[in-house]
Amino acid sequence: MSRTLEIRGLSGMVTGKLEDEVLEPEVIRVEDGLITGFEPGPEPDTVLDAGGALACPGLIDSHAHVVFGDWTPRQGTLGWIESSMHGGVTSMMSASEVHLPGRPRDREGVKALAVAAQRAFENFRPGGVKVMAGSVIIEPTLEPEDFADLKEKGVWLAKVGFGDFNPQADAAPLVKAAQENGFVVMNHTGGASIPDSSPVTINDVLALGCDIIGHANGGTTALPDEDLPRLFDAPGVIQLVQAGNLRSSMEIIEIAWDRDLLEKVVLATDTPTGTGVMPLGMIKTVCEISSLCGMAAPKALALATGNNGAVLGVEQGVLEVGRPADLFCCFRPLGSSQAGPLESIEYGDIPGIAAVVIDGEVRALRSRNTPAPDGTCEIKEKNG
Repeated sequence: MSRTLEIRGLSGMVTGKLEDEVLEPEVIRVEDGLITGFEPGPEPDTVLDAGGALACPGLIDSHAHVVFGDWTPRQGTLGWIESSMHGGVTSMMSASEVHLPGRPRDREGVKALAVAAQRAFENFRPGGVKVMAGSVIIEPTLEPEDFADLKEKGVWLAKVGFGDFNPQADAAPLVKAAQENGFVVMNHTGGASIPDSSPVTINDVLALGCDIIGHANGGTTALPDEDLPRLFDAPGVIQLVQAGNLRSSMEIIEIAWDRDLLEKVVLATDTPTGTGVMPLGMIKTVCEISSLCGMAAPKALALATGNNGAVLGVEQGVLEVGRPADLFCCFRPLGSSQAGPLESIEYGDIPGIAAVVIDGEVRALRSRNTPAPDGTCEIKEKNG
């Protein structure tokens, strides 16, 4: 049976595309989880009265350290994925299940861990968040033919930088084999982050040719400044993370802006990790990039939404007809000196989230993590 939702009373909508201005749709019409239009239709099953909120695409965290369930062994914390939903995150990508205690390194064990993680999150969505899990750790024990086998089992993500390669560039043939089988491959960048791992230099990055240059601003130790322009010579997108070096992020943004290459920049958190659990890590990074780099808030949001969706090849991240209705509604934070949520972001203040919608289902109203919003959203059921 078809389910419909209309989001009414919006002050505007950010699409998640770098080139778009803020739109002013009459409504957002949703049917069976997908956006079907921006004009009213027949009376829907559910109405979300936005009360003048701004609609933004749900944030996509393209570097999250999931393991199994809504649990992080690195920090011994439960419920962090659902808590991130309260920060506007509607999708996240595993940066490999590298923090699993005693993780296997043998060929069969490495593959089994990726398949188990992919299966575990296939039908498990904490707080409704779409978790793209099962990122195989590229180890020297793997063979090129393993990627075809893994892809057939549903695994399509891979991470390089933790395997026993010296230098890490030696993993390049396996990276190429993964990409030839349709994998999205991310590399570690910068100094070593866990015991028994090694730094990944700019020469490693260029030799590996991954799809995502993971935490290019350091995870947490950054590359030297003189190496940052060379990141743009690599084919992959350049990922900036909350757990990295903010000064390096600003340097990279300046280079991207000068070269008109903002489409090559994506945002993520690289948490939970040694820096802790950060449910507001994505929206905080958006605010930092916007306020410190002088970037309009809709563009900064696009780095965390549409740009991530594009490199991952998923439909979420952009609000347009035919795409999933994954979004959050926000106001300026209560007591803000700014006129609205976009101005607040550009000022460096985290907006107040008043509703989160995933696949057309309202998963939360007032966020328990962001500052209190200066407004409210209300649900009205049909005949209710």
